[in-house]
Amino acid sequence: MSGTHVPWRDPCAGGTQLVCIDPEHVRSIWPLTAPLLKQAIVKTGLSAFATIERDILDGTALLWVAWNGSVIEAAASTSLQQTDAGKVCIITACAGTGVRRWLPLIGGIEAYAQAEGCRCVRIVGRKGWARVLEGYEQSYAIIDKCLP
Repeated sequence: MSGTHVPWRDPCAGGTQLVCIDPEHVRSIWPLTAPLLKQAIVKTGLSAFATIERDILDGTALLWVAWNGSVIEAAASTSLQQTDAGKVCIITACAGTGVRRWLPLIGGIEAYAQAEGCRCVRIVGRKGWARVLEGYEQSYAIIDKCLP
């Protein structure tokens, strides 16, 4: 993870901006964002909150917030992964209120991923994200069989 991350604005997001929290300051904001990320994890069951929390607090993953000047509207976490096909930026969790206001801010994460040399941004989450995010498509599936 390189450089300082400045707030990202998109005209479609109104006054809401995307802010990447400096890993050195993440502990001060963590109590405000942890419940949002935990909500996303519990809803999908696709990862462990403790792992995401550890990675954010130790600086191996980044914490992003959608900030409207007075309230955190959403929180997201990202991690970079080197695959055999190239580097990938994975959005590991995302939750908040007023999704239509902050959804366009994903452009800031995409710009960060590109600057880091990633070949793509990958979302691990509900199928509905593919319907509401321009340019994203479902390329693989996670399928489960629940056992008694």
